[in-house]
Amino acid sequence: MKKAPIILAAVVLSAFSVTGVALVAVTHHLMDGRIAENQRVAMQSKLESIIPDGQFDNEPLEDLIQVSARELLGAENTRVYRVRKAGEPTAVILDPVVPDGYAGPIQLLVSVLRDGSLGGVRVLYHHETPGLGDKIEERKSDWVLSFDGKSLSNPTLEGWAVKRDGGEFDQFTGATITPRAIVQAVKNTLIFVQQQGDALFEPVEGVKTAAKGAG
Repeated sequence: MKKAPIILAAVVLSAFSVTGVALVAVTHHLMDGRIAENQRVAMQSKLESIIPDGQFDNEPLEDLIQVSARELLGAENTRVYRVRKAGEPTAVILDPVVPDGYAGPIQLLVSVLRDGSLGGVRVLYHHETPGLGDKIEERKSDWVLSFDGKSLSNPTLEGWAVKRDGGEFDQFTGATITPRAIVQAVKNTLIFVQQQGDALFEPVEGVKTAAKGAG
């Protein structure tokens, strides 16, 4: 039996295998890059949607620190995007976690302007019940827009609750747990930003860890 055809076949198969693996690796690399870029563009759009027009000229995605204040912000580490105009601070955007959503954690984007008022709130992800708790999404209802312009003095601290609990924020019919948890999380984010003040715009070592929640 001649060995040459067998060897040739083995070489050809090996070449095809190596080429196939290389193509898969290159395709995977290109797709990863495209996915990462799409995610960056989507996040940039979300950030810009809660910054008032004309109040920034920097790249918040590049001006980023992380802070640790689990009691107020719901996670071990929380991103803080710093927003500036002509080098001057105009806002911060945080991504706190709501740990006690009805169906699990909810991640938010919360924009706080330099005067302590909210530029806006958006939901990044959640697992709330379709048709009930998912009304926290901007595309499902305008409920999340009710935070625009609010602050720790508007309403008062006592007013930072859903109406069923004596506060000023609407709940959803058949779903009170979700809005109640988000209202508390947004309030706690405002408290954290107030506690930190200008430190949020300094290098990360200047940022303190908040010790107490708001109850």
